[in-house]
Amino acid sequence: MLNQIKTVVLLGALTGLMLGVGWLIGGYQGLTIGLIIGLGVNFISYWFSDKIVLMVYRAKPAGKEYIYLENMVEELARSAGIPKPRVYIIPTEQANAFATGRSPKKAVVACTTGILTLLTRDELRAVLGHELSHVKNRDMLVSTIAAGIAACISYVAFMARWAAIFGGFGGRDNDNGGNVLELIVLGIVTPLIAMLIQLAISRSREYLADESGAHLTKMPLQLASALEKISGSVKQHPLAPHASTTSTAHLFIANPLRASAIMALLSTHPPVEARVKRLREMKV
Repeated sequence: MLNQIKTVVLLGALTGLMLGVGWLIGGYQGLTIGLIIGLGVNFISYWFSDKIVLMVYRAKPAGKEYIYLENMVEELARSAGIPKPRVYIIPTEQANAFATGRSPKKAVVACTTGILTLLTRDELRAVLGHELSHVKNRDMLVSTIAAGIAACISYVAFMARWAAIFGGFGGRDNDNGGNVLELIVLGIVTPLIAMLIQLAISRSREYLADESGAHLTKMPLQLASALEKISGSVKQHPLAPHASTTSTAHLFIANPLRASAIMALLSTHPPVEARVKRLREMKV
């Protein structure tokens, strides 16, 4: 419940930041433009994200050799009270998994070949419980809204930086080409704040999925063990960082990119150690 409330508060702050940016730059007109851009980004992300991410990772539908995986997902979906998601396999040695889709009826669960060979059946079941919790909690919708608003703020901030270079542009109470210092602050500080809020939302949803998944499967210790194994696998077989993997890393149960001090600070996932500690202290 606490993570749900935290998400609502953070989304409200992100939305307020977007509207504030629009108001500062263009008054009611700027506010309206900000809303239109944000809604457009959300629409595209919401309807096509599953197809895009499956294509990025060359995921294929699970065949007959993965019937045990299909059965496991079906059983857990029934227990969670949601339709069975489609199951896909990603051909990579890295142990990882993700869920996506615009609604429980259109959901997809994808597992790497690496996770299927590394984890025990109980650990795999615990991971699938985490992913189905994302589906049930409609985290794809939440993350899409957060990402869309943050993208909108970044776009407007980019415009503000250029406006500052060329002397400002018409806005709420424009005088002598606008306040250039205000535009510089707007162009640098606001996208950073937006990114930090978006990251906080993502981390909150991961904690919630850990908790919900552990209650669904009654296997918090197995999920903790799985997270430790997955973390080790990511270190051994990290995905190459580029635009597509960076923008979709938040979907996975563990960040699939190589860790660094800066990436840890700006990660979409909570530290594995913190997640494991919470799971081992859980009572189900």
